[in-house]
Amino acid sequence: MALSIGIVGLPNVGKSTLFTALTKNQVEAANYPFATIEPNTGIVPVPDARLDALAEIVNPQRVLPATVEFVDIAGLVKGASEGAGLGNQFLANIRECDAIAEVVRFFSDENVIHVDGRVDPLSDVETIKLELIFADMATVEKGIQRFGKELKADKTAAARVELCQRMLAHLEAGHRARSLTMTDDEVAVIKTLHLLTMKPMLYVANVDEQQLDSELPEIDGIRPIPICAKVEADLAELDAEEAAEYLESMGLAEPGLNTLIREAYRLLGLQSYFTAGEKEVRAWTVPVGAKAPQAAGVIHTDFERGFIKAEVVGFEDYVALGGEKGAREAGKLRLEGKEYVMADGDVVHFKFNV
Repeated sequence: MALSIGIVGLPNVGKSTLFTALTKNQVEAANYPFATIEPNTGIVPVPDARLDALAEIVNPQRVLPATVEFVDIAGLVKGASEGAGLGNQFLANIRECDAIAEVVRFFSDENVIHVDGRVDPLSDVETIKLELIFADMATVEKGIQRFGKELKADKTAAARVELCQRMLAHLEAGHRARSLTMTDDEVAVIKTLHLLTMKPMLYVANVDEQQLDSELPEIDGIRPIPICAKVEADLAELDAEEAAEYLESMGLAEPGLNTLIREAYRLLGLQSYFTAGEKEVRAWTVPVGAKAPQAAGVIHTDFERGFIKAEVVGFEDYVALGGEKGAREAGKLRLEGKEYVMADGDVVHFKFNV
């Protein structure tokens, strides 16, 4: 599944530094607005210790984790919805992403210019929120015009116009599109407009080292993920042993980026199941609630089309019993049909016939 998270924020909040650490790519991180003009894209593995446990049992030729795509989008500024900075281009880049990770500056550094001349996280969040809302208002107004033209030929168009008018009033009151109460059918209509504030969102607080253990204020009811982008960038330059020592010296169990990646995965309503064989141990991405044929189709469309059954072992049982053979002998390997709802961590072998 091609899943993308757009990294947004005001200029000079640490987006590119964070992206560099995420992808270990050398992206220019300059001390002036609009250092990132074209969005940089990186495919990032989802950290999952379960893969290592499976690999120890199976001893495969390769191990392939699930992945998430991160897109480093250049800094938004006040007036972006009207084209300020490189606003229209950047808003279009955000529109193409599945979710948004907003980097908010909490760190203090006199040598790094703040676009507004001061460090004020909540003000920064409000600036970007309003720019996204303004852009959505323009989109909804166009939707009202479009659906209005269909009124004579399509009796259902009136309901779409009324929905858009409700949405416009909601946005004008300063609320994100996601917070409007809608039926499933109404959500489907609004999704055709590709509104920016309908996208799932998480916040990344780019903090000073000494703030990593601090309790940060909620933003829009969401607890931000504290990350020191400078520390993460330093970690990205170290080998595994050096990185482990560095983390230990700072009293950290793992890089903050691991938390960010997992939270991004969770934000999109995703989970992993595994296949385990001599050639490879692999994590596959499916939506929470996916049924077995849909999960099989992630591997290959033929698997879904010709689905017969799935041999399933829960991860805990698979590891505790030493693999598929032990699970089968202990009666923990189950045969599941088309209505089986996949559980996170299932180890699966699909049977199909095309």
